[in-house]
Amino acid sequence: MKVLIATEKPFAKVAVDGIREVVEKNGYELALLEKYTDVNQFYDAVADADALIVRSDKVTKEVIDHAKNLKIVVRAGAGFDNLDLAACTARNIVAMNTPGQNSNAVAELVMGMLVYAVRNFYNGKSGSELKGKKLGLLAYGNVGRNVARIAKGFGMDIYAFDEFLTKEMIEADGVAHAVANRDALFETCDIVSLHIPATPETKQSINYAVVNKLHKNGILINTARKEVINEPELLKLMADRTDLKYITDIMPDANDEFAKLEGRYFATPKKMGAQTEEANINAGIAAANQIADFFKTGNKRFQVNK
Repeated sequence: MKVLIATEKPFAKVAVDGIREVVEKNGYELALLEKYTDVNQFYDAVADADALIVRSDKVTKEVIDHAKNLKIVVRAGAGFDNLDLAACTARNIVAMNTPGQNSNAVAELVMGMLVYAVRNFYNGKSGSELKGKKLGLLAYGNVGRNVARIAKGFGMDIYAFDEFLTKEMIEADGVAHAVANRDALFETCDIVSLHIPATPETKQSINYAVVNKLHKNGILINTARKEVINEPELLKLMADRTDLKYITDIMPDANDEFAKLEGRYFATPKKMGAQTEEANINAGIAAANQIADFFKTGNKRFQVNK
């Protein structure tokens, strides 16, 4: 049984060592494809793999077509929009993610970027504090929970909305305010942090009308997915409302236009949410353990395709 790690952006060495230990302990062979520059290298490497571990690498139908022995693919991380789920399902390949393994890393980045934003990107001018600000969490999953935990330490007033959780479930977790819907979150808060996946329902959903509900001097922060933002409408809103700030962990397609919003916009040069040694190790080893458990017991707990 061969397990392939295919990562254009490699895992840390300690993560690879941990994955190798899990794989070889279970009697499987580990193959490694790192920093590949041509998709044909991916096609060749996956040809005889029984299992595949990727990070943000795109597992397309073409990749699946070349993977004649593939039975399982695991995306080391929470998001899985880089996996062609339909192609996996058509071939009876189980697709999984590793939810929760990167959540603290993303949450810490959220708070670090918020401090940077309220202090006017450290430009030497007087800023403001997070204490007492109303923070809205759009989706209250693993990352949202960790953001709430850290934000409480800053003395922030936490609000949340998640369409899959009841008010009672959110408030039982220690969040003081669970609101009725997305619009109520924007209407109530000074800052809204996005933690929604990119689905047909959420793509382009964060638009002019929604963000315009933010309080004066509001901040929108996106460490989720680029696709949930309607960039043209957000650009128009920020031209109309010069009090707003937008900070993101995903470089927008219209980056040059956003970059003109001096003092009101910041984007990391690459997606940095999960870029910690700890998250790297956690997600990679979780992926290896899930593969081993799948082959040994048939466990499909984190399957994301049907």
